[in-house]
Amino acid sequence: MLDREGFRPNVGIILLNHKNEVFWGKRIRTHSWQFPQGGIKHGETPEQAMFRELHEEVGLTADHVRIIARTRDWLRYEVPDHFIRRDARGHYRGQKQIWFLLQLTGRDSDMNLRATDHPEFDAWRWNEYWVPLEAVIEFKRGVYQMALTELARFLPRLNHHNRYLRAGMRPPPRGDRPERHDRHDGGGRGGHGEFHGDAGNHPPADAREVSGPDKHEIAPTSAHDTLHDIHHDGRPAAVLKEPQTRPDEKVGAVDSSRLPRTDRSDPPIVD
Repeated sequence: MLDREGFRPNVGIILLNHKNEVFWGKRIRTHSWQFPQGGIKHGETPEQAMFRELHEEVGLTADHVRIIARTRDWLRYEVPDHFIRRDARGHYRGQKQIWFLLQLTGRDSDMNLRATDHPEFDAWRWNEYWVPLEAVIEFKRGVYQMALTELARFLPRLNHHNRYLRAGMRPPPRGDRPERHDRHDGGGRGGHGEFHGDAGNHPPADAREVSGPDKHEIAPTSAHDTLHDIHHDGRPAAVLKEPQTRPDEKVGAVDSSRLPRTDRSDPPIVD
């Protein structure tokens, strides 16, 4: 289904975790990386196509994500002739896309790259929001830059405060701290009543406190040195090394009219 200018309607998906890192997929049997994307079928809305592609390529459903925003207009890229089938040359020019910004409300383990018998990716990782464009096939880089830039202002605010500061339990200045006597010898360390605090109340150095609708347990791993491969049945395998290239609110149906975009009507799709 092409429009009069030769562009195929398409959707792109930027999927965030609770740290505003994005799902970054390695195209099957290649060294290029990209976001999930796919064509809009006849009779589908962009939102319907997005949820279908999300399940086909990543194995997630509407129950695993929430929509944060979408691009206002179509973003277009042209495909070079040598990437186009011969029978399509002359009338097919490329893709026009609506991009959706989603937040994962489920778990990493909910993802399944083998949800269908025609997988798009054979590995994935969490990456910083500003993905390395040099890992993207060249003719898509401009659209990626435009989509990331337009949607960046809708990124959820990260909460960097620890639980003590949120509860108003800021520790007093060192000079104002009260004396604390050791309950065994009454004198504290060295008999000077030095305040040591209660180590049992402090979180470990590598603990992560997650609040709000995204609260769920996540293993304390780094997003920048993990790569998730897949078993044949779609389950994540062990964490692998850095790839060679350098590059929980449950929702059902979503009311698109409440999404934060200027133009609240879906752009027309021209057959």
